[in-house]
Amino acid sequence: MTYPVRIATRGSPLALAQAHEVKNRLRAAHAALAADDAIEIKTYRTTGDRIQSRPLAEIGGKGLFTKEIEEALLDGSADIAVHSMKDVPIELPDGLVLDILLPREDPRDALISLSTKSLADLPMGARIGTGSLRRRAILLSARPDLRIKPLRGNVGTRLDRIQQGDFDGTLLAVAGLNRLGMAGTETTPIDPDDMLPATCQGAIGIECRDDDQDIRMLLAALNHSATAICIAAERAFLGALDGSCRTPIAGLATISGDRVSLRGLIVRPDGSETLAAQDDAPCADAALLGRTLGETLRGRAGPGFFDDLT
Repeated sequence: MTYPVRIATRGSPLALAQAHEVKNRLRAAHAALAADDAIEIKTYRTTGDRIQSRPLAEIGGKGLFTKEIEEALLDGSADIAVHSMKDVPIELPDGLVLDILLPREDPRDALISLSTKSLADLPMGARIGTGSLRRRAILLSARPDLRIKPLRGNVGTRLDRIQQGDFDGTLLAVAGLNRLGMAGTETTPIDPDDMLPATCQGAIGIECRDDDQDIRMLLAALNHSATAICIAAERAFLGALDGSCRTPIAGLATISGDRVSLRGLIVRPDGSETLAAQDDAPCADAALLGRTLGETLRGRAGPGFFDDLT
């Protein structure tokens, strides 16, 4: 085993917080990694970080926050990559594996507004900032009067825009706010019945080279089996729908006993039509559940629906 173990991540405050969580968990699990110089965090500026002026769907969708980091794994300049799972494409590059999931944070979205605690109480024609097609489509399905404008940047930047009065509200992941210690009094978590989260929202995944057995052995101690089951279901659901940042898709899996339940949703980008489905299965069949539910929604939607999604 060669030290230091090199963790690759984006340079955003949230990505760094997630990388430090992985570092701390590795140090707690392995005495050999407890020394200050045993683990190094390396930051990379991804395509998604460089281009902030356009919606993600216009510049390539999923993979924009992972490509440069995965290249570091493949060329050997990093040993571990830490990702927000909702940013990870379904297909990984050859030679890489992502099978370690940390315990999932709160998967819900939150409304950030200085004037209201409820989506329903937003004033007519309220200005909402978001770069998410999913959030936009779900909002418009419930409130077609809202004026929804692009808003990207890190969490702090988006919160500043609300404080400055540029928007009446925005939506952010509760998980990110919690990890940054930024869930303030103007933050209201939204019930999944009103805003089903993005698939894999709130989950941190760890990727490495498939043939690096030393690293894989170190990481094995960090895997959270319940989160891994839920993420397997949600990623299979997304994969069955050929999901990307260009498709308004939502999904959330939960576990009760030895069974996993999955709720899924697809929405036309203008919010004019919503299709939902839910089912459960033994935890061992999580991926099959996700794939079957995705195929069910695809069959109900028909080709015309997906013409609008791509």
